[in-house]
Amino acid sequence: MDIGPTVLQVIPQLESGGAEQTTLEIARALRASGGNAIIASAGGRMVSDLESAGATMHILPVDSKNPLVMWRNVSRLTSIIKQHDVKLVHARSRAPAWSCYFAARRCDVPFVATHHGTYGATSWIKRYYNSIMVRGERVIANSDFIANQISKTYHLPSDKIVVIPRGVDEQVFNRDAISAQRMMSIRHLWGIADGEKSIILAPARLTPWKGQTVLIEAVEQLLRSGRQNLICVLLGDAQGRGTYRTELRSLIRDRRLSDVVKMPGFCNDMPAAYAVSSVVVSPAILPEAFGRVAIEAQAMGKPVIVSDHGGARETVIDGETGWRVAPGDSKLLAQTIEKALSMSATAEVSLSEMAQAHVLRTYSAEQMCVKTMALYRALTDRTAAAGDKLGA
Repeated sequence: MDIGPTVLQVIPQLESGGAEQTTLEIARALRASGGNAIIASAGGRMVSDLESAGATMHILPVDSKNPLVMWRNVSRLTSIIKQHDVKLVHARSRAPAWSCYFAARRCDVPFVATHHGTYGATSWIKRYYNSIMVRGERVIANSDFIANQISKTYHLPSDKIVVIPRGVDEQVFNRDAISAQRMMSIRHLWGIADGEKSIILAPARLTPWKGQTVLIEAVEQLLRSGRQNLICVLLGDAQGRGTYRTELRSLIRDRRLSDVVKMPGFCNDMPAAYAVSSVVVSPAILPEAFGRVAIEAQAMGKPVIVSDHGGARETVIDGETGWRVAPGDSKLLAQTIEKALSMSATAEVSLSEMAQAHVLRTYSAEQMCVKTMALYRALTDRTAAAGDKLGA
């Protein structure tokens, strides 16, 4: 039997988000293969999920960008690698990646990093800081968009970049598996009566580049054009961006949309949230590296509208499985939302079926895990073979 390796994944925090969910999915895959999943993180609400999956948690200040703390983390991670006989270290963010890189070198184990973001570089210092993500044995890109960006920025050989898109668990994000009670609970939390309104759902952490202000402007235009019985839900945490959350609330109040636009915060049942929605919108102003919302919404068979840049150009087939609109264009966004809400029942079923088939064919969690596990095994087998030769 091919037993999976012991892998240390390091991620700043475990609150919510695509990188965090991927960490959990890979931990499950490692345990299912007979391997060990070790996690180092500053903690968060997903710690219990990882522990339930059989992962071993180490709470460390790996979210810190303080150089002194980062250097101390090298020794902390080195101890973890030795304690658990870790065979590979996988970093999922830049600050902890620096600590991971040196710890892996000390222990002579492979180091890989997943390039989860676009990582802008306005100076040579920032570019150097970002470069840690491509210093390992391999760099994992979660989209062709990111792979091309990495290749152009760092001139890496093609065999060093491995494209592994994020995946969605079709058993979890399955419209038929969502009970009426779960949907009623979500509506109750949001203060929306059953069947009363069309719901525009925008799941994203509250940060300016996610485009919440563009959607608020689009909702205002929809109401002015005569669209009635509408609710917009900006679903997500501020994650420390209290000022931006306050700005959004002020904008909503100033536009007299307080009865229309809701900000309920974190949601612990995203499948049910998608299930009650009428249309899902991801109006990011800047390109997303991948964009998990798009594939989750399609897996649930929901109409999805995304900004036409970044990874969304790969995940959404425009006019077939959803729509792509110019980023920052609230007028076009409003028109596309109206189109989605005005679809005939036949057109909605057709779009739903194509969207679900597209995601299951290309973006399943199983495919992501299989590709990641194959990379782990290739790197750890090569390291083991090299060790055998040295010992011969």
